[in-house]
Amino acid sequence: MFDVSRLNAANATRDAALLAAGAGNRYIGPERRAAPVHTRHWLAATLDEIDYGMLLLADESQVIHANHAARAELDSAHPLQLFGGELRARRAPDVLPLAEALQAAAQRGLRKLLTLGAGAQKVSVSVVPLSGPDEPGAAVTLLMLGKRQVCEVLSVQGYARSHGLTSAETRVLAALCRGTPPTEIAADVGVAISTVRTQIGNIRLKTGAQSIRALVQQVAVLPPLMGVLRGAAHRELAYTDD
Repeated sequence: MFDVSRLNAANATRDAALLAAGAGNRYIGPERRAAPVHTRHWLAATLDEIDYGMLLLADESQVIHANHAARAELDSAHPLQLFGGELRARRAPDVLPLAEALQAAAQRGLRKLLTLGAGAQKVSVSVVPLSGPDEPGAAVTLLMLGKRQVCEVLSVQGYARSHGLTSAETRVLAALCRGTPPTEIAADVGVAISTVRTQIGNIRLKTGAQSIRALVQQVAVLPPLMGVLRGAAHRELAYTDD
């Protein structure tokens, strides 16, 4: 008969021996070597589902991972850019504040909220140390990019689908989430303001929102959607119907 008590005793003896030998002598058989690789895959996939841009940096500027939102955010207009695997500020006035914040995170474990860019391209960036200043190895820092718009295109698209909005109503909803007033929406689309007001009324009726503000808030607090919809959302917002 299998003796569980003997197995537990053997495991306890082995664990004690491993602890006494130190971390450098830990068992790293095939199953343990495979586990971190599998875990990294799922961690990367998880980060890709978060609709905030997130970058992991080593040695203060070298990008070791950027999630999907970060890769999409770092376009030609963003105040940050990737250059040969290195994160850099695009504008000269942002170079020193960014470098100081990354250095403080890596060397002293300090968090910092930065405002980078100017005008319509101004964004907030959170610098978060993930490793302590006394930990061995390269210091790892997390950069979280603030959103440049309240409601993401995917959120608008998913919300519209779930409430049965037409393409025209979805287009109006997207414009409201960008902060465009109804009069400008009507002018941009080339329809009467009464048409836009009717569409807003239909949207509120279908979603149960009591006001435009409440409607935008509902979309703004939505969780991120599945990555499979990423390409479709941008395309479908371009279509309209009556």
